[in-house]
Amino acid sequence: MATAISLAERGVAVDLIDLDAEWRVYGAGITITGPTLRAYRRLGLLEEIKQQGAITSKTRLFRYDGTHMLDLDEPVIEEGLPATGGIMRPVLHHIMQKRVRELAIPVRLGLTVDALQNMDDHVNVGFSDGTCGSYDLVVGADSVFSKVRDLAFPHMGQAQPTGQGCWRISIRKPPGLEMGEFFLGHANPCGITACAPDMVYMWMLTAHEERESFMSDDELFDTLKLLLADFGGNAGWIRDNMTRSDWINYRPLAAALQPANWFDGRIVLLGDAVHATTPHLASGAGMAVESGIVLAEELARTDDVSTALRAYQDRRYSRCRDVIETSVAVGQLQLDHGDPQIHAKMLEGALSRLNEPF
Repeated sequence: MATAISLAERGVAVDLIDLDAEWRVYGAGITITGPTLRAYRRLGLLEEIKQQGAITSKTRLFRYDGTHMLDLDEPVIEEGLPATGGIMRPVLHHIMQKRVRELAIPVRLGLTVDALQNMDDHVNVGFSDGTCGSYDLVVGADSVFSKVRDLAFPHMGQAQPTGQGCWRISIRKPPGLEMGEFFLGHANPCGITACAPDMVYMWMLTAHEERESFMSDDELFDTLKLLLADFGGNAGWIRDNMTRSDWINYRPLAAALQPANWFDGRIVLLGDAVHATTPHLASGAGMAVESGIVLAEELARTDDVSTALRAYQDRRYSRCRDVIETSVAVGQLQLDHGDPQIHAKMLEGALSRLNEPF
């Protein structure tokens, strides 16, 4: 949606397709760092995010038992831009959908691509409903399981498991919580993000163990409550106050920086399709939104599509690599039960680099 919005605002005719027939997104919250808020400001969506989400000035780091360690330095990177915040994913999804509709971008749902044929000046596309079309450019922003990548980029592969899994719970806000919180120094670090005036989501990272089946709702609840047994502070409050009606999710983590080139002819990839990361820097969505903006900017600078796609890749590759490599390194430090002070410094350094212009 970020790519479609950025292109449409520059006068490009866009068709947007989505595999989900109901155009949904699952119910966890999302942390929105300063750099991600900056990207959403470029899309004109910052004020709605501020109104419907939760904005804070900093993130506090604690030991898992609730002992305060330090506050992360999260300076305001642009005048009038909040330092950090959070929002529920469905709410953010609806904000972006509204902007797509305002721009009169045609949206076709329950649809993917089955065939792509690169020609000199266009791409022939075969869709999963049996229809076809011809386009000046095809953008594959279709998830870590990208069909466009599988069809058009044989030199790329699947994202690789990192050895960790991520738990998420959406729950009412603990009394007194004023900003984002991380709890470190435990085999299973966790964090809390305010997503609305009265709602938060908490994440926890654990070593992933392969299973033959998905966990039931009762098993998710019982296991997460047990995993939180050692925690104090607001993480302990969530353990003591969570109910079986709260939304809980668990997923194994995977990451990949796909090798160049990220484009072939008039087909190009962005987002998780080409730079999938883990949640350690809360920057997966932010990197995808930035990539959509940069792609539109470069296409607007020249009539030579190949030059534009090369410039897009050059601007994005090292920044996305830094996010992925740092996120995976932080995850490995957690698996190795590393020093929480080192963990904090790695987070602080990476977030500082992300504040630089994109």
